[in-house]
Amino acid sequence: MPNKNSFWKNKLYFGDNLDILRDKIAGTSVDLIYLDPPFQSGRSYNQIFQPQTGEVKGATAQIQAFEDTWGWGEEAEKNYRGLLTGEINKEKPNQKLIELMKAMRGYLGEVSMMAYLSMMAPRLLEMRRVLKDTGSIYLHCDPTASHYLKLLMDAVFGVSSFRNEIIWHYRRWTAAAKKFQRLHDVIFFYTKTDNYTFNQTLIPYTEGSVQRKTGGVLHRFKKGEEPYLVSDKELQSKGVSANDVFQIPFVAPSAKERIGYPTQKPEKLLERIVKASSNKDDVVLDPFCGCGTTVAVAQKLGRQWIGIDITYLAIDVIAKRLESSGFKKGVVFEIEGEPTDAYSAEKLAKQDPFQFQIWCVSKLNATQSQVKTGDEGVDGIFNFFDPTKPNKAGKGVIQVKGTQTVNPAMVRDLKGTIKSQNADFGILITLKKPTQGMRSEALKEGEYKLCYIEGIEMEAQQKIPKIQFLTVEDLFKEPLPIKLPPVISAFKKPKIGQEIDQEGLL
Repeated sequence: MPNKNSFWKNKLYFGDNLDILRDKIAGTSVDLIYLDPPFQSGRSYNQIFQPQTGEVKGATAQIQAFEDTWGWGEEAEKNYRGLLTGEINKEKPNQKLIELMKAMRGYLGEVSMMAYLSMMAPRLLEMRRVLKDTGSIYLHCDPTASHYLKLLMDAVFGVSSFRNEIIWHYRRWTAAAKKFQRLHDVIFFYTKTDNYTFNQTLIPYTEGSVQRKTGGVLHRFKKGEEPYLVSDKELQSKGVSANDVFQIPFVAPSAKERIGYPTQKPEKLLERIVKASSNKDDVVLDPFCGCGTTVAVAQKLGRQWIGIDITYLAIDVIAKRLESSGFKKGVVFEIEGEPTDAYSAEKLAKQDPFQFQIWCVSKLNATQSQVKTGDEGVDGIFNFFDPTKPNKAGKGVIQVKGTQTVNPAMVRDLKGTIKSQNADFGILITLKKPTQGMRSEALKEGEYKLCYIEGIEMEAQQKIPKIQFLTVEDLFKEPLPIKLPPVISAFKKPKIGQEIDQEGLL
């Protein structure tokens, strides 16, 4: 017999969560929502990529993951007007929310905070629509906007639906400042109705607490009308009900779960929330899923899940995170919104050139470039092991061109980038097929000879064209129609005469 949510497929959505919540997710279908939206902190966050196993030690790069900066402009005005008129939501907002937004605009004016709240309000309204009557929502925020967000939550879900203001307390290195050090975030816990799922969470007694409570002897409890005895060990396992201060440490820099995402939250924090407010096979939604901690925890605890993010970088990070734990794309989970053919890839290039660039580089499993602009012509980097170099590191650069026209000037530009970056070869990804002039220009550069044993000229050598081309159509082929250095350990050297292919040793 199928479980009650058998119609759900664990799914990552790439796109604007307002559109996906409104158009893709049915009403009263989600059991638990956790969201950790940008905090309106005025900062830009960078994703730090650590090298994969077998890559060069210390090879890291950064990319702008999302800009947590807001300004009043056309998009903010569109959100505000659309909310008031009911045009951007599936269901019209209640009058309390409309009056609150009008009052906030009158009080704050057309500033960055008002732009942020105009983004959040219609999304919270859609989250209420998709939440089941027994469902709960946890909104994670910091003091920058928490007081405004609580007003929004009151207006959307109702004052009587407020359950807790949870304090996530953590320790970290602090610096001298003319104020008390901030060592906590706030999580607002609301429910849709009074009939909601909640599983009691017990925090185990410490050994010292057990000794103080029992004096080292059996302790008497009442179970119904009958008294019964438990040992110290049993008492310790029972614990006390969790309170609204969660003392859970940050993800340590050396922790196994650390993947380098700028605002990554610890799995223990999400485990407490998911266990408390959902049951096995329930549907958990994270509409700002970032690096996918909610998704990973939901999968581990046997929940169905939905993750949404507007950056393809986040979707790619989550997919790799799940697959590294043995959960395969197309079997355990699906991705919706990513390009599935040349047409949809071209559409992405037109709609969002930067996300198109990220998607192209991810198809080569390369390291993303550092920033959106000012990247010196480098959109991606392919790091590999080369024992003949002093630093044992080779480098390939990737350029992505999302325009409808191609010409030899693109090849000359890539040549200059290869030289300035001291790279060994370059890959040019285009929407259209390269012209004969482009191919002729590339052939002039010759080949890069990668030798896996120092001093051996031919027997264990791979020849890689200095400049190679890939079209968007090529990115859907397996294997990719280019030559890449194999992913090979520095300690695994081929025997003379052994053939080498793209994947390593045959």
